[in-house]
Amino acid sequence: MPIIADINWPLIGHHLTQLAIAYLLAIPIGWNREVESRGVGLRTFPLVAIACCAYLLIGRDILSGSESHARLMYGLMSGIGFIGGGAILKQGGSVSGTATAAAIWATGAIGTAVAWQRYEIAVVVSLMTFLTLRALRPLKHWANTDSENA
Repeated sequence: MPIIADINWPLIGHHLTQLAIAYLLAIPIGWNREVESRGVGLRTFPLVAIACCAYLLIGRDILSGSESHARLMYGLMSGIGFIGGGAILKQGGSVSGTATAAAIWATGAIGTAVAWQRYEIAVVVSLMTFLTLRALRPLKHWANTDSENA
């Protein structure tokens, strides 16, 4: 376990910035999909963006020399995606469970980050996933109500 003095604080700040940018850039896309009632929307897109960013930040840091570590990462990403796919349900023209699937994938990124002692990535992904699922829910309902009234 690293000692606080040994932590690369500039790298942590860089990671936090990258995670925030990935998250924020996905929100307008999710908003558009939500307003258009496309099933996958406001919560799903930012969660997938931040989780992908986290997986690649972790991978870039720890997979530079080990092919076996790279294979582990690929397997994790695929397997978690498969599990998340089971949470998505389609009934007629309605799709549900996409935010849950994205949250499952993001949770996999959290576990991966912790395993590689990239705690700053794990904490940010955890907080942003929780906040996305909780705080954007009213906005999601508002977007759906607004699109029904149009």
